[in-house]
Amino acid sequence: MGITLIKSENNMPELPEVETSRRGISPHITNQKITDIKRRHHQLRWPIPENLLQLLQNKKLIRIDRRAKYLLLRFENGTLLIHLGMSGSVRICELNTAAQKHDHVDFLFDHCLLRYTDPRRFGAILWLGTSPEDSPLLSILGPEPLSEEFTAEMLYEQAQKRKVPVKQLIMDQKVVTGVGNIYATEALFNAKVSPIRAANKISLKRYGLLVEAIKLILTEAIKQGGTTLKDFVGGDGKPGYFQQTLHIYGKTGELCPNCEKPLTSIKLAARNSVYCSNCQH
Repeated sequence: MGITLIKSENNMPELPEVETSRRGISPHITNQKITDIKRRHHQLRWPIPENLLQLLQNKKLIRIDRRAKYLLLRFENGTLLIHLGMSGSVRICELNTAAQKHDHVDFLFDHCLLRYTDPRRFGAILWLGTSPEDSPLLSILGPEPLSEEFTAEMLYEQAQKRKVPVKQLIMDQKVVTGVGNIYATEALFNAKVSPIRAANKISLKRYGLLVEAIKLILTEAIKQGGTTLKDFVGGDGKPGYFQQTLHIYGKTGELCPNCEKPLTSIKLAARNSVYCSNCQH
């Protein structure tokens, strides 16, 4: 259906993919009631709650929010968290759509179903009840990168306490949440900041450029995701990842689009980091 997949080391959904998922499924199931839940597997990263059907049957889905890379399904009696992990996806299917090998959970509504698929089973489906902000998964998270709370001043202040490479700083979920490897790589390139530069050795002005780049790249990625939302209702098992042109991510050894020097690749915290040693400093 014309979908271009982003190829990361683990094909891991990042913030724009999760936001695209939220926007794709919301119109079909918001204000609808759960009629049934079919579990084909009982264990993802953590066990799926045994009493999920008891909790949610005949309960109305009020809205779907996103916090970092988590989908938060707000029901009238509490919040259900869905995490896509390293290989997961959610999509809307017709009620009679046959399940495939990795389709682990279906949430049935009157006219459609929400299907959770996860080949590696490293995602999560958890009931957070009526106080989701107290969950250990959510309570530790820093501000959203597209929020007004995420500023150059805030990031600069956080950096003064840290000697780690700046890429590790902006990927720390306690500092700013949801900036994964792909977008950290692209934002650092856009701001001309080396990923290996010590976080506490960068000026406030340069942090201003980096914050601006993060917001710009994530916003554009989400905007481009909107072009493939129709794929969420196809029921063909393909996740609705957006189409996007990346400047340097995954292009080790190719020429920098700015200076035409070969791009360098290093490992930072077990993640592959591509950058231009000439442009980024």
